[in-house]
Amino acid sequence: MKRTTVWVTTAAALTGLAACTSSGPSDEPEDKRSAAAPAALPALRTAERSTERAETARVRSTTVMGAQLSLTADGVLAWRDGLSGNLTIDYTGGTAAETMRDLGVTSMEARYLSDAYYARMGDTFAAKMGGKHWLRYAYDDLKTLGGGADLADQMRSTTPNQSVRLLLDSGDVRELGRETVDGQTATHYAGTVRVGDVTDTELRRRLQDADATAETVDIWINEKNLLVKKVEKTSTTNGRVTQTAHYSDYGVEVAVRKPPAADTEDFTSLLSQSSTNPT
Repeated sequence: MKRTTVWVTTAAALTGLAACTSSGPSDEPEDKRSAAAPAALPALRTAERSTERAETARVRSTTVMGAQLSLTADGVLAWRDGLSGNLTIDYTGGTAAETMRDLGVTSMEARYLSDAYYARMGDTFAAKMGGKHWLRYAYDDLKTLGGGADLADQMRSTTPNQSVRLLLDSGDVRELGRETVDGQTATHYAGTVRVGDVTDTELRRRLQDADATAETVDIWINEKNLLVKKVEKTSTTNGRVTQTAHYSDYGVEVAVRKPPAADTEDFTSLLSQSSTNPT
């Protein structure tokens, strides 16, 4: 396999966490985001606002992208001024994970900052790449990857309030009752969001680019009106995509440091070198 192909596959694996996440803030006024059943709207809108105002949370998630990739993630996220956070990502299966293992990577640290996404690849990878442990993915550069999907926006769209926002676009949202989630009482809501009904234009375009027609969304809201669990499923050209996430410790401190420049390689520079020397 040429090194260029390896690096594009690696980028897909590194950004796989964002493959099935909701959109950023909608550019539609709230009164136009009212597809949900009237009885559920007040509770969902309250949950959306409460979760957004919380600004930080601990997250653990599982993502499966057909036969391409499966992974788990655990860490903290903040969304007060864009996305920031620290996550540990473990690759558990799929063809992209096999490529990562060939590079000596089964687990990595991911850091989200305002300018870019950083991935610490480990000692084996660094030994093959001139001693540098970190890869930097500028959000604008990610727009060139992903088969038409804008990974840059996906990477910055992983906050819990956005799953609630997405469900507000469903025409068949329903309350399924109270359940126990992670030891606390929560109300379960579910619905199917058709691509044509998605009010956020960026998310609608991403789903259309992936040839998706609909996405099913299940969310669980606790008694403090905070999202504690979500499951999103959609069928795309890359196969069935499912992401399950659990949220806790809202308000947790999130402090993210930029990796040392001397230990960081820019992904576009690495890709350029691979294209010049496709061995």
